Amino acid sequence: MGEVVDLHGQPVQLEDDLEFISDLARYAEGLFSEQDAKKKHHLSADTWKRLGSNEVLIEKIEAEKVRRIRNGSAKREKAQQLVVQAPDVLGGIMLDASASPKHRIDSAKALDAFAANGPEAAPASDRFQITINLGADVLHFDKSIAVDANDVDPFNDTDTTPQELLAAIAANKRKDDGGGEPI
Repeated sequence: MGEVVDLHGQPVQLEDDLEFISDLARYAEGLFSEQDAKKKHHLSADTWKRLGSNEVLIEKIEAEKVRRIRNGSAKREKAQQLVVQAPDVLGGIMLDASASPKHRIDSAKALDAFAANGPEAAPASDRFQITINLGADVLHFDKSIAVDANDVDPFNDTDTTPQELLAAIAANKRKDDGGGEPI
């Protein structure tokens, strides 16, 4: 019924090997070469030819292709392979003396964005913001929800510790004589 292949001394039923089916779906999508599939799964040329007539395997590969399209895996992997080629294309534009200066500068900016790997390149994360209105004084606090000792408040150039915050609130609190009117 199914193709049984001896891999590392262990017989394997290929129709049940999810990694093999996924790799052949990638091969059908053009993301994986025939040589890569044969090498990775230790397949001979004869075994490779016989796989093409295994209807159960073909149905499972087709189902995997549909699953990968629906969950976005196929699109994501194709895009990743193209993005990997982008620096070479951009480098060619940037180094081409006959290209428009604007295009050369734009390609340099795009390459700089690809090369960025510091905190500037990190996506904005969830933050919480607190605004305390003390009449004449307004305190703003903007911190990351995730615990991060190096988080910097973009609205405050001085680091305000909780004790300093309490002191600022206490200093701005109005005295009350008990009659409801401030002194």
